[in-house]
Amino acid sequence: MIIVSGIMAVAPASHDRMVELARTLAAASLQEPGCRTYGLWADPDVPGRFRIFEEWVSQEALTEHFATPHFATFGAALGELDLVEMNIHRYIDPEVAELF
Repeated sequence: MIIVSGIMAVAPASHDRMVELARTLAAASLQEPGCRTYGLWADPDVPGRFRIFEEWVSQEALTEHFATPHFATFGAALGELDLVEMNIHRYIDPEVAELF
């Protein structure tokens, strides 16, 4: 299993637009084969700051995700926002991957 986790932050003025983008991205991503969990959650204390958490059954599924139209749309729109932080990591658990 592949886990993607981290923080992404935009300027507080971009918070509502980021919520819209995150909602659309998560809904489409959850329909992808190999996606077990996908979400971006707003920090209740820091406007514009979001926690990202994803679970994928394989690296192949994650790689395919990066090639989807909805991921490209998110990336393009993100470029229009005032991004102030992006700290995202990928973790691989080979023992768990064997279960799927």
